[in-house]
Amino acid sequence: MNYGYEEGYRAGEADRLDHWRFDYESSYAYQDANYGYEGLYIGQDEYNYYFRQGFRRGYEDGYYARHRYGFVVEGGTFRVMTDVLRLIIDLRVLR
Repeated sequence: MNYGYEEGYRAGEADRLDHWRFDYESSYAYQDANYGYEGLYIGQDEYNYYFRQGFRRGYEDGYYARHRYGFVVEGGTFRVMTDVLRLIIDLRVLR
C-alpha cells in the first residue's frame, strides 16, 4: 500500500502541476498496479488491490497538495497512516 500511496502522490502532484483533470484511473501505474511486487508474501491479485487502494489515496493527497491519508518520513519515502490501513485491511487488535 505504501508503494501505491507514493506512486499515486507523485502522479496526482504531477497532474495538478500540469493543470490536468483529477483522474487517477487513467494512470498507467494504477492500471498496472505491480510496482514493487516481488511475489513473496501475497498473490498478485491481492497485491494489485492494495497497491490501488494506496494509489488512489496518494493521488488524491498529491492532487490537492495535502497529507490526509499519508505522510513523508525521513529520507523522502511515503507511508500510509495507520488509521487508513486499519480501514482498508480491517485490522483488529488481538488480546
